[in-house]
Order: sequence, then C-alpha cells, then structure tokens
Amino acid sequence: MAGGAFVAQGGRNYEGGITVFVAVTCVIAAMGGLIFGYDIGISGGVTSMEQFLAKFFPSVLVKMKNVETGEENTYCKFNSHLLTLFTSSLYLAALVASFFASTITRRFGRKPTMFMGGLVFLLGAILNGITQSTLVLIIGRLLLGVGVGFANQSVPVYLSEMAPAKLRGALNMGFQMAITIGILAANLVNYGTAKIKGGYGWRVSLALAGIPAVMITVGALFLPDTPNSILERGNPEKARKMLQRIRGTDNVDEEFQDLLEASEAAKKVEHPWRNILQPRYRPQLVICSFIPFFQQLTGINVIMFYAPVLFLTLGFKDDASLMSAVITGVVNVAATLVSILTVDKFGRRILFLEGGIQMMACQIAVGVMIGLKFGVHGVGTLTNTEANLVLFMICAYVAAFAWSWGPLGWLVPSEICPLEIRSAGQAINVSVNMFFTFVIAQGFLAMLCNMKFGLFFFFAGFVLIMTIFVAFFMPETKNVPIEEMNRVWKAHWFWGKYIPDDAVVGSGDDKSTGSV
Repeated sequence: MAGGAFVAQGGRNYEGGITVFVAVTCVIAAMGGLIFGYDIGISGGVTSMEQFLAKFFPSVLVKMKNVETGEENTYCKFNSHLLTLFTSSLYLAALVASFFASTITRRFGRKPTMFMGGLVFLLGAILNGITQSTLVLIIGRLLLGVGVGFANQSVPVYLSEMAPAKLRGALNMGFQMAITIGILAANLVNYGTAKIKGGYGWRVSLALAGIPAVMITVGALFLPDTPNSILERGNPEKARKMLQRIRGTDNVDEEFQDLLEASEAAKKVEHPWRNILQPRYRPQLVICSFIPFFQQLTGINVIMFYAPVLFLTLGFKDDASLMSAVITGVVNVAATLVSILTVDKFGRRILFLEGGIQMMACQIAVGVMIGLKFGVHGVGTLTNTEANLVLFMICAYVAAFAWSWGPLGWLVPSEICPLEIRSAGQAINVSVNMFFTFVIAQGFLAMLCNMKFGLFFFFAGFVLIMTIFVAFFMPETKNVPIEEMNRVWKAHWFWGKYIPDDAVVGSGDDKSTGSV
C-alpha cells in the first residue's frame, strides 16, 4: 500500500449547517489572529527605521554606514543579536505561555483564554509605545508574547469546535486570514509612520498593536463557549442547547451523542500530557509536532519578520523596501482567501503538496539570482528589472505558503486530536511553532551573514523534506467530523497499527471508511 495514496472518505453527515450565529462568532474569534499577524508585520518595518535603530541599536546604524563605504559585507549589515532579540523574545514568551494557556483552556474554556490573551497583549502594546529603554522594550515584547501564546492556543481549537465538519477548514482558516490581514495592516502602518517627521513614527507603529488587542479582548466578552468545552466542564444540557443553536436545528441527537461519548472518554483522562505520549495517540503527537516544525522551516518568517530589512539588504531603497513588504502582504491576504475557498472542496493534502513544490522552486530561483548578482562577498546591486523579478519570485513563494502551509499549519493540528488530549495537542502545536519561530527570528540575520544566498537553498531543502512527509504520512481529513477523526488514522497504511479498535467511535456499517 502506497502511503501517498490514502484518502479518507469523510464521516457521517450530521444535520444542520452554517448559521449566522456561527459565522459571526467565528469572525469575532478569528480576530485573535490579528494580534499575531500585526506583530509579525510590524517588527521588520520598525527595525528598518533609522530613528528606532539610533535610539535602541546604534551599532546597527554604524554597520549600515560601513556597508555604504565598502567596509562591511552587505549580507551582514543588520546582524545584531540584540536587534533580533527584540523580534524573537516575543516568541519565547509565547512558547512558555502556551503551556499555561493549555490548562486554562481545558479547565475554564476557550473564551476566557482569548480574553486574557487580548488583555496581556494590550498591556505589552502600551509599554512598547511609551518605552524609553531597551529593557522596557523587551518586557513589552514578552507581554505581547504571552498574549500571542494564549490566543494561538485557544482560537484554532475554538473555530474547529464551532464549525460544522464540511466547513471546518474554511472557518478555521479565518484565523490565518486574520493573521495575514494583521501583517498587511502592519506593513501599511509602517509605510505611513516611516514618513512621520520628528522620529517617533516607530512609537506609533508599536502602540497601534493595541487596536487588535482591544478588538479580541472586547469580542471575547460576547462569545459563547463551544459545546465541546461546555461538556468538558460538566454541563450536558447547556451543551446540547448550544449545539442546537450553532447548527440551526433541534435534531442534533447523533452529533451530540458523539460529543458526549468523547467527553466521557476525556473525563477518564486525568493527565492529558502523559496520555498523549501513549502509542494510541502517536499520530496526533507526531503531526502536532512536525507540522509546526516544518511550517517554520519553510523560511516564511524570514520574509514576514524581516521583509523591509531583507529588501534593504538586497539594495532596495527605504521607501521601496517598505512598499515591497506591503505588496507581499497583499499577496498573502489574497492567497489565503484562495485557500479558504478551496480547502473543503479539494482537501488538505493537495494544498500541502502543491504549495511545497511551488515554495521550493521559488526559493531556489531567488537563491540563484542573489548568488549570481551578489556572490559570497555581498558586492553588487540589482537593476530595476532584477529587483522586480526577485520581488515577483518572493511574492509567488508567499502565495504558495499562504494557501498551503500557512493556514493548514494551524487547521490540521487543531482538528485531529480527540477531546481528551486536545488541549495538550494544541499546546504542543503552539509551543513547537513558537520555539522554532524564536530560533528562526533570533538566528536569521546571523544565518544571512554567514550562509549568504545559500540560506534560500537551506530552506528549500526543508521544504522538500516536509513535502515528502505529507505525501506519505498526512492523510486527508476534509469533511471528517472532529470526534470521528480516529477513523482516518485507523485506515491509514502507517498509523493504523497504533489505533486500537475501541478508539474508533461507534463502529458500524453506517460509518465512514477509508480507502487506500
């Protein structure tokens, strides 16, 4: 049996569908992605502003001037561990916070976790806007990280649990859409604030992070909790009424029974962290670990964190570098919309595979172009035509990520775990994502300085590995009810041996089957 040929045939069809109530709550919840996206987009623009560098990182300005006089390699002009700590400290805090958020999500629900995340993020935005010292700047970044950790833990799970199975992909991807909108908004803000006279534009950029923080904090107050979460906390009647409300029908017996069975099984699990290490949860553990690992090793955050810095390094002028970042932001939003419209029709696997092939081709092309033009010494400039070609290839790369590994990196881990390990699985997903985001953010400028154009080949190699991984080990999960996901693993050529028969809910002829 060939691993790449597995296709799940979906689960049982529950009554009900998308309701206005579900659509509105999912839009509000997805705003949690705005705080993550805004921060990703704002960092690179701020760290390319001379006024910001002069106040907190003057040594980087010295390097930039040395490049202009030929005393410093172009690849190394932004290389500063303290500067990268400004960006990466947030993700280290998010990693730690995700473990605390896991417990809060399980015991108190998804809604309080979102509220707390927005509140802490707001405090961090205020500190960053008023800071006069590098220490307060980093403390503000750490608070932003706590907010991101809480939001990234709770929002994807909330969306997966609220959405009907046939639209779970599209609604869950609202989180990624919010991330891309946040990135674009940040790029536009940076483009505008860089022109503010008086040298305080960077303060405006950092402080405006408070707007998406207020949106998710206030929005969380009005959100209902999910039926899964209500059941998890011992209120079956309330959970049934909520399920009826979100499905738009009173006939929810079949779906509610599956939720109830899953909840009863979950209550027997006292230690989700210990249990997720059991062989029966091996597929979920591997996928929740490898998907976020590979997502970061695509190199996307090299582009999103440091787009203006990267374009400046490649010879774009100040305005051109910020505008190029805006262009990649627009492409990011548009391509995410493509994913939303196709993920529940064509499935997860085809998007993963096509996106991987396209990203790899674009990275190799950019690496070759930069290598031919700048060589290992970083000496050279791009003509307008060459610069536009590099920008086009980077946009094609961003588009491929935005309709594949970007949204699917959050969707798939949030939909594959049974209730008894869901909070632990999502915490692993977030923490692995944040850890490698931290590693890439902290190490990128040093890697660019030392690996030069070879950095793009480095990431292309990982894209090849992860595309092969998906082809053999990632089954199709579209249209499968979230509480029936074990059927997918049981039918898989490799993972099936780990799944005991009693882990498959309500086995019978009326249920879905997998085909190989």
